[in-house]
Amino acid sequence: MPDSADISRVISLLEKEYGRLKWKPRLAPLDELIYTVLSQNTSDVNSERAFKRLGDTFKSWEELAVAKEAKIEKAIKGGGLFRIKAVRLKEILRGVENDRGVLELDFLKDMPMEEGRAWLRKFPGVGPKTAACVLLFALGKPAFPVDTHVHRVARRLGLAPLKATPEQTAAILEKITPEKSMYQLHVHMVWHGRRVCHARKPEFGNCILEQICPKIGAAEANQKSKLKTQK
Repeated sequence: MPDSADISRVISLLEKEYGRLKWKPRLAPLDELIYTVLSQNTSDVNSERAFKRLGDTFKSWEELAVAKEAKIEKAIKGGGLFRIKAVRLKEILRGVENDRGVLELDFLKDMPMEEGRAWLRKFPGVGPKTAACVLLFALGKPAFPVDTHVHRVARRLGLAPLKATPEQTAAILEKITPEKSMYQLHVHMVWHGRRVCHARKPEFGNCILEQICPKIGAAEANQKSKLKTQK
């Protein structure tokens, strides 16, 4: 298990590369939940477009909750898995309204994080990452969403085992990351995964984490071994 010194070095180096970030709410909690559901299995561009079209099509979430699925599908069609997401959005909104009597999630601010996580995850289509996005981005709670980039970077750095699931990686990162750094580290790991630590051809020579990355060390050792063999 990595310790606080390991994560502190990662935080420091990524901050040096990408700058310091300060948390601020991205969207209202319910909006964040809907946006994150739309972002599943598609690009940021597609999900942002789908979210905007929902807002243009429906005057309120109350209107969406009682709309025909075909109308919702039409609004989010470019966002991927639109038929499944249309059903999920209606089920989530109806579930929230039945449970709370109103379509808003501001009450989660005062709920302990694990209770809030469990409450969110009872809805269809709300997995660990989606719940963590709502908790972190909308509420500023110390949850750590793990997407494909965070998962890849964390395992390559040795912060999580190579065979760890995204949920296991999230649990580890939440345990070892200082709460004040949770938001910044998540964003920086996403950026680093997209720009440098690619899945197929990571840019080892352009990596700020080179000095502490076991993956880079192994790659360099392998390259030196090949050169010696060729001689």
